[in-house]
Amino acid sequence: MDTTSHLCIAVGSTNPVKIKAVHDVATIIWPEARIQPIRVDSGVGPMPANAPDGKRGALQRARQALSQANAHLGVGLEGALQEEPEGLYIANWAAVVDRKGHYAIGNGGMVLLPTCIAQAIREGAELGPLIDVYSGEANSKEHLGAAGYLTMGIVSRVEAFRIAVAFALAPFLRPELYGVHQAHRP
Repeated sequence: MDTTSHLCIAVGSTNPVKIKAVHDVATIIWPEARIQPIRVDSGVGPMPANAPDGKRGALQRARQALSQANAHLGVGLEGALQEEPEGLYIANWAAVVDRKGHYAIGNGGMVLLPTCIAQAIREGAELGPLIDVYSGEANSKEHLGAAGYLTMGIVSRVEAFRIAVAFALAPFLRPELYGVHQAHRP
């Protein structure tokens, strides 16, 4: 990966939480990196219902952001639901794409949703407004988010997305270990 100080990273979102997560990770590696937020559509709806849709939404955001910007990398971030035997989880996904079409995906972990919230979602409610009600905070998805509210701030939404971005960057940061990025081709 080119470590030029003029590295531009397009982020497929204007959500300040997602932008901060990418900025925080990218500037550790490339201190002078420029982060360019771009409003794009995930193609999977406002709350993806499973991990494959979450990954697909993150990848779609990354690809669209890269194609709309004169950037070196595109990053997409997507929260998604994941039904498991023990209950409904929320997960954070990140995808990174480069100009050659290589991509990699990372996950920032999953947190089990309380039964009351999970049931409301299964009945058609959206997670963000539900967390707003429980937390008393307006537009919580641009602040602590579900992860931050449920963990009392220990793991904020920014932190979960930071982890996902860092994991998605691994093949680009260690290409000697991943082969030709061992990243996937479209």
